[in-house]
Amino acid sequence: QVQLVESGGGLVQAGGSLRLSCAASGLTFSFSSYDMGWFRQAPGKEREFVAAISRNGAGIYYADSVKGRFTLSRDIAKNTVYLQTNSLKPEDTAIYYCAAKRSMGAFGYVNSYDYWGQGTQVTVSS
Repeated sequence: QVQLVESGGGLVQAGGSLRLSCAASGLTFSFSSYDMGWFRQAPGKEREFVAAISRNGAGIYYADSVKGRFTLSRDIAKNTVYLQTNSLKPEDTAIYYCAAKRSMGAFGYVNSYDYWGQGTQVTVSS
């Protein structure tokens, strides 16, 4: 079993920044075995892909809506994945979820992921 715990969300003005963290734990967890992703869900909308990193760290992928503003990174020693969010816009307001997958399913699909965190709220005021 894998546990994912997000933190770092909050209320920020448009143009501001937040760094979201996702701490992974569990007897079987290793970054070498899991691709990691960030998704978000705004009220009344479906959960959507934000960013992902492949298990070997060679591939990092972003949704077009966040490309150039968000940066995904990971700290293997700490079993933690980060999402640095800059130049935030009101439309970035959502609950942000961290997820992990073992399968070779597509990075951008919700159903590809096996484990999910509880989410952290990001609110951007105009």
